[in-house]
Amino acid sequence: MKKINILLISFIVTACFGLLITPRFAAAHCDTLDGPVIQDARTALEKGDVTPVLKWVQKKDEAMIHAAFNQALTAGKKGVKVKEDGERRFFEALVKIHRTGEGAAFTGLKPVGAVEPVIVAADNALVSGSSADLIKLITDQAANGIRERHNRTSELSRHKDESIEAGRKYVAAYVDYTHYVERLQQAAWGHGTHQIEPKHTKAAKGHDH
Repeated sequence: MKKINILLISFIVTACFGLLITPRFAAAHCDTLDGPVIQDARTALEKGDVTPVLKWVQKKDEAMIHAAFNQALTAGKKGVKVKEDGERRFFEALVKIHRTGEGAAFTGLKPVGAVEPVIVAADNALVSGSSADLIKLITDQAANGIRERHNRTSELSRHKDESIEAGRKYVAAYVDYTHYVERLQQAAWGHGTHQIEPKHTKAAKGHDH
């Protein structure tokens, strides 16, 4: 029995350490063709005014956006196919510069409909002026997630000392359960991963060590 408990403790430490050092990638929708960045880009092209998209980039990158925008406007006067190609290049340049400013990679524009349902709900909440539906969606999903993991972990805990295999099943469920509620708490407290931080601030932090 002691041998099994020692193995369980060792496995928990190893599993938790592995999860802690694994990068977590936040899903984004600024690179989708129906996302807010491209919506503003289409508006800018329709109006012939680049202003609506400048909020998506840093001031130092405005010149590149102006150049890409002007090229798209020029292409729009040379036929449908050339216009579409020009708009596509402008969209790609805009999104790439925006994501680079966030410290995120650009892997190409995503098709319409690639946005996660929760992001659609978040955007709809802004349009409607009410967050009620969004709150219900999030809280229902979080509650279900906690309930499912708690029930599974609770059931496996009853058998965790019967064998090493049973113990490992319990540990896997336990790690998933505790990290899930930890991520929920961190998100609720505002420790987000999709935040833009000025580069001079990051540099200043580097001198604190």
